[in-house]
Amino acid sequence: MPEGPAPAPVIQRLRVRYAKRGRLRFTSHRDISRAVERAVRRAGIPVAFSAGFSPHPKISYAGAAATGVASEAEYLEIGLIATRDPARVRADLDAALPDGLDIVDVVAVGREKSSALADRLEASEWRVRLDGVQETDAAEAVAAFLEAAAIEVERLTKKGRRRFDVRAAVSALEAPEAGAAEPARRAAEAVDAPCAILRMVVRHTTPAVRPDDILTGLRQVADLAPPSPPLVTRLAQGPLDAVTGEIADPFELDRGELSPDREAVRPSGDDAVTARGPALPQSDPAASADVAGARS
Repeated sequence: MPEGPAPAPVIQRLRVRYAKRGRLRFTSHRDISRAVERAVRRAGIPVAFSAGFSPHPKISYAGAAATGVASEAEYLEIGLIATRDPARVRADLDAALPDGLDIVDVVAVGREKSSALADRLEASEWRVRLDGVQETDAAEAVAAFLEAAAIEVERLTKKGRRRFDVRAAVSALEAPEAGAAEPARRAAEAVDAPCAILRMVVRHTTPAVRPDDILTGLRQVADLAPPSPPLVTRLAQGPLDAVTGEIADPFELDRGELSPDREAVRPSGDDAVTARGPALPQSDPAASADVAGARS
């Protein structure tokens, strides 16, 4: 056993929602964790450390998006040795992080027993921009995908090459008109520039079904092959409502009930939109997806 006093106990746990935008989507998860640790030190946040010969800050991540994918809904949890105001932590941590890693929300875990954050992340909502693909072709491919009973794809995983069904994991898949999804951008583009947008809600399964797996399935059933890499943005992740098919805020809801993480009245109307993602001024998801596709 290492000599010296035992590490200070965790007094408060904070759960953080952050966004990965622009060129930061190409940052690996390991580099993001290093950036967060540096930002915690710079912001003077009293983070707790593990015991042992090589103490580590008690920061855990849940449901991290893959490298190359932008996201408006990444989550982590920090253990503190002293109580801090979540709003102040949000501001200080955001100021200490590089542009493109933006803190969206911070909440304190309630005193009551709270479910694990990872257990609440049951599904993700994705937006996939397919440049060079006609909207009609995308809509036909989506229809063929949804009609299939099962669609097996193969991918190299940590356990080797595996075949798995991607159809069962898809709760919703649609191809809304790109013009309706991003009117400002489409107004500035040439009318004949093809672009299709896919919106998908995917359950978190084992092995994980990713947007690129679904694109592989679309290629199998409808020969849909985008000529350029897709621009993928995660818009939300959290509890999946089995009735509506919508994804709830994991900070606000706990299996359909008000979460002990918050002790506030659930908002409605315009306030509900703000509460779901009180983001910084540059947080528009459609803009994030486009910036994320900027080529160096």
